[in-house]
Amino acid sequence: MNQDVQQPYYYPGTHWRFGFVPSAEIWNGRLAMVGFLSAILIEIFSGQGVLHFWGIM
Repeated sequence: MNQDVQQPYYYPGTHWRFGFVPSAEIWNGRLAMVGFLSAILIEIFSGQGVLHFWGIM
């Protein structure tokens, strides 16, 4: 390997991993919290449930 070439910096925390790994579960929990908060805000501001808001029921 040429010593003059600098290797790119690699941080393992930025690498996406799939399956039941802690980083995937953390993102799953964060997105679930955003979805739950969105559903609560829709119900508060529209005065109807999420399914009624979307016209499903």
